[in-house]
Amino acid sequence: MAQPGQRSGLCGQHGPAQAATVAAAGGSPGAPLSGQAAAAAGTMPGELLRFEQLTGGYGDTTVLRGVSGSVAAARCLGVLGRNGVGKSTLLRLLTGGLTPFSGRATWQGGDLAGLPMFRRNRLGISYAPQESVVFDDLSVLDNLTLHRASRSIDGYARYFEAFPRLRERLRQRAGTLSGGEKKLLSFVRVLAERKPLAILDEPTEGVQQENIAHMAELVRARKAEGGAFVIVEQNLWFLEAVMDSVLVLDHGQAVAQGPAASFGRERLEAFMQV
Repeated sequence: MAQPGQRSGLCGQHGPAQAATVAAAGGSPGAPLSGQAAAAAGTMPGELLRFEQLTGGYGDTTVLRGVSGSVAAARCLGVLGRNGVGKSTLLRLLTGGLTPFSGRATWQGGDLAGLPMFRRNRLGISYAPQESVVFDDLSVLDNLTLHRASRSIDGYARYFEAFPRLRERLRQRAGTLSGGEKKLLSFVRVLAERKPLAILDEPTEGVQQENIAHMAELVRARKAEGGAFVIVEQNLWFLEAVMDSVLVLDHGQAVAQGPAASFGRERLEAFMQV
């Protein structure tokens, strides 16, 4: 079996400020449906996020074509594929960083159409982008507390135990961290928000092997508490450790999907090959 650190093979239209912090907002669009209304809308019990025939891209260029999927509470959807096949574009469409050309995404049965990133966060969707993952000019402490009214680090103890270097560097400017340390900072911030759904784009990129194992443990612990995840990742060890279902993209389309148990390592590796 591959080791945790082995790998196979922009925040979208909104800037890193919207990806890394939260603004309060309210409103009825996207609000969860009642049990009967959710059933009528075709959502499954416990289902949080569903996307149907999502198509989108940048300008006149279509990157993603007709992709569908869903994730329920206490479950993880792993999204994988070669570089440049539309994985990050899918996450930007789900988080409000991009507006779909067609198709739709729903949150507990309520349509997310037109809701920007900060309002989706308010509903319960956290997002750690692949790039621009921290505020470089702010301290590690400020990155962890900027979105909290109290500016308190209460609730971070379990994460500092897993990643003590973050605690040691609380007063250090985040821009001086290594790429892997920035990824850990972004990962910790999102998990500590304890939103019902965390969407992570390449969270283990540049992270040391032992810390990847700690990340997997924390994701499993959050799932046990009811948290859901959509994770784009090329580290198959990490995905196999946390995911319950798989969505494979190639050339902007879904080419395979289903329960993670139905995908062997060789089959997954084949999807990653150029």
